[in-house]
Amino acid sequence: MESTEVVRRYWSSVWSRDWTAVGQTLARDVTVFWPVTREVIRGRDNVVAVNSERPNGWSIDVLEVYDAGEAVVSEVQVPQEDVGIFRVVSIWTVSDGVITSGREYWTLYGGEDGPDWRRKYAAIGDLPS
Repeated sequence: MESTEVVRRYWSSVWSRDWTAVGQTLARDVTVFWPVTREVIRGRDNVVAVNSERPNGWSIDVLEVYDAGEAVVSEVQVPQEDVGIFRVVSIWTVSDGVITSGREYWTLYGGEDGPDWRRKYAAIGDLPS
């Protein structure tokens, strides 16, 4: 299976809350790092648990999955009731048909204003899909 398909299957399984299928996309000793909060999640069981125990009221929209040579990059949108919309850029390493490591950058979409000095160079808005 292509590495990009492994990542697509991971996100599809998370969205459908098929935790057994999520586990099948992950190496037993997978490590996922969230730099924004400096959390390191080690092991398949912990990665499945951190996803399955997330409070309900969310969905996942896969925006893009890119083959980046030795890595797969995915961008997803996660609307969460009563919180807002998260955007997640993930950099995955896939080997032998499973995810062996990942780095995920979670941010609240539009959750931060740019600095005043950039206002003369940038507009606020959304890119067309």
